[in-house]
Parts: sequence; structure tokens; C-alpha cells
Amino acid sequence: MKESIRKYAGLAICLFSLFLAITYWEAAAGFLALLLGAARPLILGGVIAYIVNLLMRLYEDKLLGRVKGKTALALRRPLCILLALASVALLLVVLVWMILPELWASIQLLVSEVPGLLQKGVALLEEKFGFDWAFLDTYFAKLQSLDWESIAKNLFQGLGSAVGTAVSVVGTMAGVVIDFVVALVFAIYLLAGKEGLGRSCFRLMDAYLKPRTRDRILYVVRTFDNSFSKFIVGQCVEAVILGVLCIVGMALLGIPYATMVGTLVGFTALIPVAGAYIGGVVGFLLIATVSPVKAILFVVFLVVLQQLEGNLIYPRVVGSSIGLPGIWVLAAITVGGGVMGVLGMLLGVPLFAGIYQILRDDLRRRERMEPMREEEAEIILPDSSLILPEKEIILPKAAQQKKKKKKK
Repeated sequence: MKESIRKYAGLAICLFSLFLAITYWEAAAGFLALLLGAARPLILGGVIAYIVNLLMRLYEDKLLGRVKGKTALALRRPLCILLALASVALLLVVLVWMILPELWASIQLLVSEVPGLLQKGVALLEEKFGFDWAFLDTYFAKLQSLDWESIAKNLFQGLGSAVGTAVSVVGTMAGVVIDFVVALVFAIYLLAGKEGLGRSCFRLMDAYLKPRTRDRILYVVRTFDNSFSKFIVGQCVEAVILGVLCIVGMALLGIPYATMVGTLVGFTALIPVAGAYIGGVVGFLLIATVSPVKAILFVVFLVVLQQLEGNLIYPRVVGSSIGLPGIWVLAAITVGGGVMGVLGMLLGVPLFAGIYQILRDDLRRRERMEPMREEEAEIILPDSSLILPEKEIILPKAAQQKKKKKKK
């Protein structure tokens, strides 16, 4: 009787919540948007912590994994956090240092070349097409007849609104800086106490959820964690390979701005498939200021390099690491980009990879008509997770009994 009451009560609560959400959708959506806006620094901090944790785990395992002593163990986590954050900051500084100087020089060159190009264009129009510029005299006459005093008054009146806009822009920038600082502090707290956070989450699930439900949740978390971590690592490796190949190829072909354009192409290659072409457009415009012929040669070279990268490098480095077939990679990028733009392109591939892995495992289990395997029941989060350490996992009783029998 109690089980029936609980089941129907839960169903009634779900239906009533759905009714409220449909009836008051605008208010519910506004409240949800308000919550997400308030939690934006925390969400950003979680993303930063997840990415930095990959480097921190590498430092803990490879560099300081064999360190012994209470003092060394106490200092290992803060030192690894500092090294990981410093590595990310150094990478960003190197990228800016390699890109900005040459970009500024190319902009200056473009500005200096614009008057000469305009004169050449005017001369070409007059010589080839007999273009007559006499019609401009009528426009100059109209300009002289305008009431410049009233125009000046209107401009001064608009200056006040421009100042207000500038103040709002400064306030927005200050808010962005504050959000980033809060996110960084929250990320450091997450990285420093990830084991304690994991134990707390597991205790909550163990107390309020059934073992089977808990294990399934942990299995889903583990699958998506593997997908995202492998995607991030594979995408970074692929971007470095593409950037180096682009720099070397441009240097061999004598194309200018090899270092800057190659670095930019590698950096934008973090966006799957379409990223390198975004960097290629910027590179083409910069190279065209020096030599249009070499700009066309750069486009041909980049297309060939992208074909090589898409058919050989990307499937081996990224596709095979996340276990997602090429057709689903393309589908994930297309759907993700259509829904959320560039962010959707970044998140679509690992999300599709996680869903694909879960469906594939469930399909295999259903085809074999077997219960969940022991290794699936022994769900543990990997070291890169911020939620749960391996040693704190408590297996369901059925899995514990099976394990004891195997040991005997």
C-alpha cells in the first residue's frame, strides 16, 4: 500500500509540475534565466576547473606522484594547481605574443596602402571604362547648402547618449572581470577539495537513491566525463599538429606571416571542422595586403592541408579517441552549431559521443539479454572527475558478492 501511494504521489507531483510549467511558461523561463544568470560565474568556474584538472592530474601523476613525506604531500595539491593555472596562462600569453604584433603590423600596412589602392582604382576606372566624376559636383553643392549649425547641435545632443553608452559598456566590462575572478576562485576551491566534494555527492546518492539507480547515474557521469576529457585532449593535440604543419608549409612556400597565420589556424582549429577555415579567412586578408598571388597560394595550401587533416589526422587523433564515427561527428557539429553557434560546435561532439556510447552499451546488453556486467556495476569515476574518488566507491551488495566469489 505504501509503495502504491509513493508511486502515485510521485506521478501526481510530476504531472502537477508539468501543468504549472506549461501554464506559467514565461514566468518559469524568466525565473530559470535569472537563476542561470546568477549562477554564471559558478558554471564558468566549473568549466575552468574541469579543464585545469586535466593538467593538474598530469602533474600529480607524472611529476609529483612519487613524492613522499607529510610536508610534500600537503604541498602537492597547491603546487599542482599553481602549475596547471600557470601553464594555461603561459599558453594564452604565447598565443597573444605571437599573433598581436604581426596583426598590428599588417593593419598598419593595410591602412598605409589604402590611399594608393584607391588612387589606382580611380585611375583604372577612368582609363578602362571612361568613368566621369562630374556627377560628384552636384553632391558637393548639396553638402554646401546644408544647415551645419543644426547638424552640430544634433551631434552634441547625441554626445550625451554616447557617453551613457560608454558608461554602460565600462560597467559591463567590469562585470565580466568580476565574474571571471569569482569563477577562478570557485575553480580553485573545486580543485583543492574535489575528493571531499566527491565523497559528499556519493553519500547523498547512497542515502537517497537505490543502488541500481545510483550505479546508472555514476555510469552516465563516467561516460560523459570520458568523452569530454578525451575530446579536449584530442582536440588540443590535433590543433597543435595542424598549426605546426601550417607554419612549416607556409615557410617552405615563402608565404608571409607564417608564424602568426599558422598559430591562428591552429588556435581556431579547436572548433571542429570549420575552425581552421575561420583562421584561413583572416590569414588570406592579411597575406593579400602583401601579395594577392601568395594569398591565393595560401588558400590552395590550406584546403589541401585541411583535406589531409580531415582524412588522416582528425579521425586518428580525435575520432578514434572518443569512439564516434565520422558521420555522427559531422551531425553533431551541424546540429550543435545550428542550436548554439560556436559553443554548440564545441559541445556537440563530446555530447554525441557520450550518448552514442550509452546507447551502444545498452544495445549490446539488450541483444545479449544479459544483466548488467560486473564491470558496469563497479562504476567508478576516473581520476579526472571532480566528483568522486575511486577509493570511496561502495559497490552494490550483488557486485560485492560476485567479487568475493571470484577472489575465492
